[in-house]
Amino acid sequence: MTGIRLLSVCAGAVLLAACVTTPPPQKKVNPITRLPPQTKPVPKPQDRPAFGTHDFNVIKDAAPDAPVDVSQVPDAEPVEEPLSAYGNRNPYTVLGETYELVPTIKGFRQSGGASWYGKKFHGLKTSSGEKYDMYKMTAAHRNLPLPTYIRVTNKANRKSVIVKVNDRGPFHSERILDLSYAAAAKLDMLKAGTAQVEIEALDPAEFQRKLSASGKPTGSATSRDIAAGSTFYVQVGAFGELGNATSLQSKLLELIYAPVVIARTETPSLVHRVQIGPFFTLADADKVAQIIRDGELGTPIVVKR
Repeated sequence: MTGIRLLSVCAGAVLLAACVTTPPPQKKVNPITRLPPQTKPVPKPQDRPAFGTHDFNVIKDAAPDAPVDVSQVPDAEPVEEPLSAYGNRNPYTVLGETYELVPTIKGFRQSGGASWYGKKFHGLKTSSGEKYDMYKMTAAHRNLPLPTYIRVTNKANRKSVIVKVNDRGPFHSERILDLSYAAAAKLDMLKAGTAQVEIEALDPAEFQRKLSASGKPTGSATSRDIAAGSTFYVQVGAFGELGNATSLQSKLLELIYAPVVIARTETPSLVHRVQIGPFFTLADADKVAQIIRDGELGTPIVVKR
């Protein structure tokens, strides 16, 4: 349950309580009276309350009606920005549980379950006040300040993305993160619905410093670039054992802020290829390849898809 979905639960609890309380004596006026029709507030569909509405709580969530290829959607790019005016109350209470925001994102890491939310919340406001766009790289978290940028890695396949945390939730003890449809698709977890993930908070200033040094591999693509399919990857290694590939992936993520993926191919034996990208110019890919050489982490080659 994300922040979008909370108000409906709370409202339901209030109504239930009203049903079971002892009615006042007949001669006393009930202090809770029905509002006149002309003054009854009418919710606006486009203005979602901070924690959702009852209608959205009962409608089953789903992916877009037609399949959408989000593989080339750029990751969120961490930038320094002020905290949101909404969604940062500290502490706050949801469903009888009180939550506190982390005092600092520096060094923040967490492992646990992740789920995703899709079209029934598309276009509605998140806890931060931003509209939820299922085709953008965003997420909901209970304790991180809004906004916070995090790297999310699917522990099963080691696919990794960068998302912007702009919502609250999920309020289930077994999950730590709710991802947008696009982010879940890029992590290959749509079919399962959930995945075990690792998350790492990113410092925007440090990210920009490394990004500048590496040629800004993400977030710089134009719609024309994506439509033309002009993408490049820097392949750093190929291994038969997944453990060797994940070890190199971890080292590369320490060196450079860019997506590092492990692509599995059978030629005819199973091979795990460690690749960085996508890049939308050959110059960007070449610059990162040189950084890898300077860091003595392998002999990278640039491949085009």
